Amino acid sequence: MATEIITKEDLNEFRERLLSDFKSLLAGNPVKENTRWLKSYQVKNMLRISPGTMQNLRVNGTITYTKIGGILYYKYEDIQRLLDGNRMKK
Repeated sequence: MATEIITKEDLNEFRERLLSDFKSLLAGNPVKENTRWLKSYQVKNMLRISPGTMQNLRVNGTITYTKIGGILYYKYEDIQRLLDGNRMKK
């Protein structure tokens, strides 16, 4: 087993990234685009919908998902495409 040495600089860099991520989450910023798969709670927060609405979107095929071990996953690109496709024009 290889041994890695963690320096104070490594820990400080990790702390800064972690704090930045927490601040972003608390500010309600959308999920970063490089996130490929989202869980249900992330999609609900992103769309600002209730669990019942989320279930209706799944049942009627509006949102596609993958179920692994009881956890539902959604592709970020699919959610983005759904939002773009339902954009209203004035």
